[in-house]
Amino acid sequence: MRKLLFICVAAGSAAALSSCATSGSMSKVDKELARGEYETAIPLLKADIAKGKNAAISNFRIGEAYRLSNRVELAEPFYKEAMAGNVKNADIGFRYAEALRANGKYDEAATQFTSYAGTGGNRALAARAEAEAKNTLASKEVAGIKNKYEVMPVDALNSPASDYGGTMMASTGELVFASGRDDQKKYPGNGENFTDLYAIKFDNAAAMTGGTAHKLDGPFNSETHLEASATYTPDGHTLVFARSNTGKKNDYQGPDGTKATLQSVDLWISYYKAGAWSEPILTNINDRSADDFAPAFAPDGTTLYFASGRKGGQGGTDLYRATLGPNGRFSPAENLGESINSAGNDSFPGVAPDGTLYFASDGRPGLGKLDVFMVKSGKPENLGADVNSPADDFAPVPMTNDTGLFSSNRAGGKGSDDEYAYKKKNPKLVTFYADGTVYERNDKANTTLPAAGATVTITTASGQRQTATSGPDGKFSVKLDSVTNYTFVAEHPGDFTARTTLSTTNRKPAQDQLPLPMNDIKLPVSLTVNKIILAKAIEVKDILYDYNKFDIRPDAAVRLDTLVQTLVDNPKISIELSSHTDQRGKDAYNLKLSQQRAQAAVDYIVSKGVDKARITAKGYGETRPIVLKPTSEEEYQRNRRTEFKVTRIAN
Repeated sequence: MRKLLFICVAAGSAAALSSCATSGSMSKVDKELARGEYETAIPLLKADIAKGKNAAISNFRIGEAYRLSNRVELAEPFYKEAMAGNVKNADIGFRYAEALRANGKYDEAATQFTSYAGTGGNRALAARAEAEAKNTLASKEVAGIKNKYEVMPVDALNSPASDYGGTMMASTGELVFASGRDDQKKYPGNGENFTDLYAIKFDNAAAMTGGTAHKLDGPFNSETHLEASATYTPDGHTLVFARSNTGKKNDYQGPDGTKATLQSVDLWISYYKAGAWSEPILTNINDRSADDFAPAFAPDGTTLYFASGRKGGQGGTDLYRATLGPNGRFSPAENLGESINSAGNDSFPGVAPDGTLYFASDGRPGLGKLDVFMVKSGKPENLGADVNSPADDFAPVPMTNDTGLFSSNRAGGKGSDDEYAYKKKNPKLVTFYADGTVYERNDKANTTLPAAGATVTITTASGQRQTATSGPDGKFSVKLDSVTNYTFVAEHPGDFTARTTLSTTNRKPAQDQLPLPMNDIKLPVSLTVNKIILAKAIEVKDILYDYNKFDIRPDAAVRLDTLVQTLVDNPKISIELSSHTDQRGKDAYNLKLSQQRAQAAVDYIVSKGVDKARITAKGYGETRPIVLKPTSEEEYQRNRRTEFKVTRIAN
């Protein structure tokens, strides 16, 4: 993967790196850097440092050699030494921050990015640095997204060399992938083998075990080029893959006569006709000035996604798509835009059977280098710290909505890049229960005790209903659905009915907080029924009237609605509703006004459907004060009140 993604980047930067030489003539190390032969240049630069020769610039050049061969995590100590030696390079602060981030040192990297944003010598990188600082801090949150996937190496695919990518060949049931296992040709950028296309038919396809990998049959692999990232149309009759050239002039040309870019990777296409594959030719969507690689057909068989470093994108490499026409030519490539592409490298697309796009990116909050993302509701979402790691995680091959392959050069593998299978974990399940208690309040005895034998009715907003009976300790338990709102109503002989609400929405703990595959979550519910005491006055709070009026105000109506609910919940009781005034004003007037107010309240309650035979209006004027001799407005207010009392309980 490192070779495929960074051939053009390395070649384009090598000349600038070699120009750091201090002498007028080019030395051996300068020539190797100019050719992008970093693997052989690095020991020479280390030898210069050991001799005390140009230590600062040599450390910087080693750091750049590691970065340009996609090993930026190894560049950190060399960039640090170069900065300590006051090397004169406008990019070094930004590059040092990248290396820190690749090693998971998020806080240090964010600080370095922020510092570079204010003082960096490269204006383009300084403009990116502020956004990179935010991304780096956000990476700490991404590191906490885990326990969503099971990840395991696919031993049948992996070797000591680089193994990555994959596509299913429908005609044979084989998985086609890239590997450097048998190729002795080394890429001078990092000393790794060139890759070819291989195929394997698993003995157990579901488990991806067994089988023997062999070079893909057909005119695809070559002795002098690198091949990788194959993709088939669903009918198995068209194959597109990536191939590097040798860098020689007129190495090869496309069907329309266009020549391939020197030192680049391009997309090639072949067709299965008359029982054989045609000789591959360059596709018409390659850009002569850039790498084009990592193709992936969508399930429709005509939409091709791929990565390209061409000009006009959002940053490093971007994702593009094009449509394959019946004539074998693609429509002009379309950039997927800034909602998908970032200022970093976005590459290695993969498309699930339902059309969901997956890809790899190092330009968004992630765990280090390339991370795997999936697009949900038009936005990239990091798959978290199971699939992703501080290393390169890339080339997703989604096989279903919950399973697939990806590639990684994380620690613990067999080789440089290894293939891993991922499977979304069966979510830990939660069952909600109402852990309920019914109490009985007796104001006369001043006691609150568990109420045995209470009937509790539990109703959802949609009208679904279940009941429970409280035990000797007042306890009851019922199973609840998730994301549901409930109303609980408790009935007990001789008591006012009690009601409360409970919701299971947003009550499910995070997966990593659940200890078991099956978890019972008990939600406490408490209901208190009040003992009915005949003729005991109960005040209805905040029933207010305008001065010298008896109309029911909107705020009073809200309060009266609670009394309506009490009468609905307790259909056997009859009540007297009374109104009281304070002692100011004439007795006869107060008596009349209180009767009018009481009757207005009763009329309102009856209008809500309560049988008028169950409720009587009574105005007491100022004859029953709570405060006999009020001296403050507050005490007068206490006397101005509305009350009700139970007059009868039907059998």
